[in-house]
Amino acid sequence: MSCEARLAEKLSELKLELPPPAEPKGVYKPLAMAGKLVYTSGHLPVRPDGTLVTGRVGAELDVQAGYRAAQLVGLGILSTLRKRFESLDNVVRLVKLFGAVNCTPDFIQQPAVINGCSELFAHVFGPENGVAARSAIGTSALPLGVPVEIEAIFEVG
Repeated sequence: MSCEARLAEKLSELKLELPPPAEPKGVYKPLAMAGKLVYTSGHLPVRPDGTLVTGRVGAELDVQAGYRAAQLVGLGILSTLRKRFESLDNVVRLVKLFGAVNCTPDFIQQPAVINGCSELFAHVFGPENGVAARSAIGTSALPLGVPVEIEAIFEVG
């Protein structure tokens, strides 16, 4: 099954849709290529209507809400990739995922939050190509008050 077919299946199963592709809010590009590697800029949790999810995990948001926000970030990254390459079938594999969680000082479940994105990518690209090296950290603030910011590195063919 192709990545595009797996994505359509997952979106249908979870009753989700891709948000609009990310547009720069400053002096940067949503994607940068170096050889066969694609580096995504940090993406935020954008709903399909273009609004942002805001709040801190451990305060206004619980782990599940953070997980859903990370899943939205993953969808945004997929939307950006699809805009650039026209099809996710051009993506060979996920190489690295870095996630930052806006959370309270006592919150220690950052990996559980970032799993929202990781599990989406594992489903779309398969367990061999969609699971990569990963870091998940907590921070006291993120841009625009969002709960999660994620960047990724992909290999393309």
